[in-house]
Amino acid sequence: MTAKLQVQHLTKIFGRRIPKAQELLKAGKSKADILKSVGATVGVTDANFEVNDGEIFVIMGLSGSGKSTMIRMINRLIEPTSGHVLIDGQDLTSLGKKQLLEVRRKKMSMVFQNFALFPNRTIIDNTAYGLEIQGVDRDTRLSKAHDALELVGLDGYDDQYPTQLSGGMQQRVGLARALANDSQILLMDEAFSALDPLNRKDMQNELLDLQENLHKTIVFISHDLNEALRIGDRIMIMRDGQVVQTGTPEEILTQPANEYVERFIEDVDRTKVLTASNVMIRPNIVNIDKDGPRIAMRRMLENEISSVYVVNNKREFVGTVDASHAMDLIKQKITKLDSVVQKNVPTTGPDTPITTIMEQISQTPIPYAVVDDQKHLLGIIIRGAVLGAISGNEVSEDE
Repeated sequence: MTAKLQVQHLTKIFGRRIPKAQELLKAGKSKADILKSVGATVGVTDANFEVNDGEIFVIMGLSGSGKSTMIRMINRLIEPTSGHVLIDGQDLTSLGKKQLLEVRRKKMSMVFQNFALFPNRTIIDNTAYGLEIQGVDRDTRLSKAHDALELVGLDGYDDQYPTQLSGGMQQRVGLARALANDSQILLMDEAFSALDPLNRKDMQNELLDLQENLHKTIVFISHDLNEALRIGDRIMIMRDGQVVQTGTPEEILTQPANEYVERFIEDVDRTKVLTASNVMIRPNIVNIDKDGPRIAMRRMLENEISSVYVVNNKREFVGTVDASHAMDLIKQKITKLDSVVQKNVPTTGPDTPITTIMEQISQTPIPYAVVDDQKHLLGIIIRGAVLGAISGNEVSEDE
């Protein structure tokens, strides 16, 4: 994938005696030690990451972790102490005020937590504000603003005022204003955290629906792990100004980088994030085009199991054969498995969220087969593996 945004060795120190604080940072001193020693506050320390074109990249952490400082350094609302921010290879830290203003107008838009709407302007004028300061003529900017309001489900509210809208609707206006500018990058700083749970979920759905069509590059700040796991293509976790781990939601849940991340994710409902491919195990298989009942029985005896999964020469899934049927064929001196293959085996795709098939998995006596679009058998899902993944523990293939 192509990197749209690159952050290289980005550091921010607030307060006095910054050169001395930098020396202490290089010497490995902690944020607390530096504050005590020189009275300077370390906001972000040597951050390095890339955001791919068209992805939702969530930066998250607890209060004081440096996430909001990070997003404000990306557009230089806060000046970095050191390091670089590159958009399409252009280093923003080297730009003068005029050049930076041009980048902010054309390449980046910010959506704030507190909506940042003008109470004396109508909804459409609020939405068109970014285009207005760019000098776009009134008819054009109002047309674009109207289209943006339609995108976020506010068609018909053009002439209303912010006080006439609910908090969720005001946040939609903030998002519409960013979309009207047609910026390549959206910076969203705790954009949904002021909303009640229902409106917050609605806005998350709205963002995901919009992203399916618009493919913006979005940097989204959140302190809510469930929100991050729901909307993020990748997640970066911060602690005390440092990047602790960056990965996909599945990687964060299944491969926590350290004890801090493990504690961070311990209360997460994993069923909402894990997919079939995360919990499947390798099955014992036989090939119906070349293997007979004796091979099937040997496979079952070797692995102390009572059935095997059957594929053909193309590795397409055919069904299962159990031990009793294989023994009957052997007694009858039949060398083909075709007549005893059970084909009513439940199947699912590798990207199926576990939450959508949990009930079926708990009720079926036969493990689910995971198959791809070509019906190739990728793995099987047993109840023990699902429970192990949900609890964060590994389950062996023999369980």
